Amino acid sequence: MVFFRRDSGRLSPAQSRERVAQGRAVLLDVREDFEWRAGHAPGALHLPLSRLEAGAAVPRAARGRPVVAICRSGRRSQRAAEILTGRGVEATDVTGGMAAWAGAGLPVTGPGGGVTA
Repeated sequence: MVFFRRDSGRLSPAQSRERVAQGRAVLLDVREDFEWRAGHAPGALHLPLSRLEAGAAVPRAARGRPVVAICRSGRRSQRAAEILTGRGVEATDVTGGMAAWAGAGLPVTGPGGGVTA
């Protein structure tokens, strides 16, 4: 069964969280380091788009697994999904990024390590 196809559209924050929680995907935050440190989804892996564009490999925990990319608003994650798909990775992204994720009341790990919903 194929869960990720670029023509199937992007995922909502709730759909993304569900897939990650079920172990059907890895959430990959492609924002820059300072954005990541300011807050991110619990359990997300981190690889800035700038490094991905420069040819960096996905984090070890994401290798061989479907990936859901997320950024601040959705533009960079869409580009990351395109890059990953071009490398043969099953990838999609979150519509609206972390702004939509937090707006939907989904958990965010803050700068101090605490999780808010």
